[in-house]
Amino acid sequence: QVQLVESGGGLVQAGGSLRLTCLASGSIFRLNDMAWYRQAPGKQRELVAVISTDGLTTYADSVKGRFAISRVNIKNTVYLQMNSLQPEDTGVYYCNARLLERTGRLDSSWGEGTQVTVSS
Repeated sequence: QVQLVESGGGLVQAGGSLRLTCLASGSIFRLNDMAWYRQAPGKQRELVAVISTDGLTTYADSVKGRFAISRVNIKNTVYLQMNSLQPEDTGVYYCNARLLERTGRLDSSWGEGTQVTVSS
């Protein structure tokens, strides 16, 4: 089994910053793409940013220039630096990892999420 644990969420004023961390552990042979999603109340979960094993990144248009995703492969960790936060960034942020387990099984794992609230 694989576990993803997010941390770093909280309450921040508009214009502020937060850094989210996601640590993957368990029966991992290789982590492939890692991503952050978010879900605002009453809305569908949406992709925020994704990073490949080689460090190639893709962002949602709404966060380009404000958010930065990064990873440290040896630590099985992915980060999301969020700057210039706005109230519309409020939601639960989920970490997702596509990975190859030690059993040889390909999997897509999710964390439980961390709440980010931006006040105006």
